Amino acid sequence: MREKITWNNIFHSFRIRIFILLVTIGIISSLTVGYSILFNYEVRAVSVKESEVSNQLMILANHLLTYNYLSDPSSEVVNAELEQLSNLYDGRVLIIGGNFKVIKDTYNLSVGRNIISKEVIMSFKGESMSSYDKENGFIELTIPITETIEDRNIVRGVMLISVSTDTIAQTLQIFRTNVWIIEAILAIFVFMLSMIFSKYLTAPFDKVTESLKNVSNGFSDDLVEVSDYKETQRIVEAFNNILSKYRALNESRDEFVANVSHELKTPITSVKLLAETLTTNEDTPIELYKEFMSDIVGEIDREDKIINDLLELVKLDKTNAELDIKSVNVNEMIESILRRLSPIAASMNVNLILESEREVTAQIDEVKLSLALTNIIENAIKYNRENGSVTVSLNSDHQNMLINVKDNGIGIPEESMAHIFERFYRVDKSHSREIGGTGLGLALARNIVIMHRGTIEADSVIDEGTVFTLCIPLVFVRENGGRA
Repeated sequence: MREKITWNNIFHSFRIRIFILLVTIGIISSLTVGYSILFNYEVRAVSVKESEVSNQLMILANHLLTYNYLSDPSSEVVNAELEQLSNLYDGRVLIIGGNFKVIKDTYNLSVGRNIISKEVIMSFKGESMSSYDKENGFIELTIPITETIEDRNIVRGVMLISVSTDTIAQTLQIFRTNVWIIEAILAIFVFMLSMIFSKYLTAPFDKVTESLKNVSNGFSDDLVEVSDYKETQRIVEAFNNILSKYRALNESRDEFVANVSHELKTPITSVKLLAETLTTNEDTPIELYKEFMSDIVGEIDREDKIINDLLELVKLDKTNAELDIKSVNVNEMIESILRRLSPIAASMNVNLILESEREVTAQIDEVKLSLALTNIIENAIKYNRENGSVTVSLNSDHQNMLINVKDNGIGIPEESMAHIFERFYRVDKSHSREIGGTGLGLALARNIVIMHRGTIEADSVIDEGTVFTLCIPLVFVRENGGRA
């Protein structure tokens, strides 16, 4: 089924986001360069114009002094030069005398008027001033007319000129049009290049997706290998870890199902054979009948134990399995367990011993932890030797309680130690069947201890015995950080 295309789905695409990012960067960079070109041209053009006009004014200022124009503005030569300068730059030239009065105006509008402005005042102090009025399209310059007498510069007047910037504006408009054309071409180029690069940059992720699909659809049994980027490599490594765990889980599940089937089938087969024997022999002696019925009851009890253990394991396997945490006197709990198991111990001539350094109170699920300890202690009894002993030691520090279950029984082979907490694993299968073992007791115990945020370890020596060590926090802390 094809996914419905929506704007939300589009913008959640990594490729689209990279594409948009590249387009944005490309267009912004292009616009910035274009604006920078136009701005720099305008600044440069104005600066060149100011420098050119300023040089012309400096030459003209010397002529004004030579012809004593400030005292007698009737010089035809100077007036011709002023008119020529005004026409050349499509501007207006004013000559201001020492009393701030306009002597000459090429527009003949301000002759005889006083002009007192900041720029004029500063020029009378010997400074040249310039300003650019972009909105109205002109450059205004004020130049002092300076005469040097005995190494002294004396300002005799000021020249003020307004120069049109229409030519700059026209050229700038042409540049702007060309820049926009180039920008449009660049935008198309950036768009196409961004499409290519976004596809290229996201290609490894597409390869990862395709590989994952092949694995999930069963087209490939191999691990995924895509190492173009460190990011994709980390994704692949994480997926391969999950895949390996999943396959191991599948194998474990298959083995688990096979073991369950075998364990459940065996008692049923035995019951069926015993029942068939009783039904086919009409003259079965009452003693043999009772014996067979006792065997049937035993097989049913064994199957019932397997089913109960399986149900407990299923409950504990659930991620949301809850613990009924309460404050419990652990000493009393262990004493109660030993009392319940004492008949089994007595039948096998095994001595049960409780050693406690102090009274221990902990926040635990009493029912579940009792089940775990019962399984461990019961195993220690059943796999012991005649006149053997099982010692349960209890101690604690300020954080944890320690429970040791030690026996002097037959021990566990070294090669089996890594498997004793696996489901249906039994060290001595014939002996286990003989004493009613299911291979689930230690798996149950381990799960319960882990649920309590604790640890369980085992140490064993053949023909000397086995020690199980449980370390469980005195205060139960939930996953959200709160205490029970």
